[in-house]
Amino acid sequence: MAYIESKSEGHGNQGHGGGNDKPKQVTVEVNGNAVVLEEKVMTGPEIKQAAIAQQVQIQPDFVLQLQRPNGEYDPIGDHEEVKVHKGMDFTCIAPDDNS
Repeated sequence: MAYIESKSEGHGNQGHGGGNDKPKQVTVEVNGNAVVLEEKVMTGPEIKQAAIAQQVQIQPDFVLQLQRPNGEYDPIGDHEEVKVHKGMDFTCIAPDDNS
């Protein structure tokens, strides 16, 4: 199982928030739309489901990709995990889209 982590940003927790165990929420982009996720390790389908729940016009069978700062894309398979953090940029395309 692959573990994808962006190398463009620092990561880690900034403290414990006075006993509040609520996960930290971060905003990422999916197809140019802001999507709020919990800062944790998520699978591709979990990221897509969160985006769909927040009205991003994608389908569960779409191909999820992480855009790297150098402009390249890393496809994220359904069983791959991603350490989600603020500022990540994802694209999600139909499986038959060859663009």
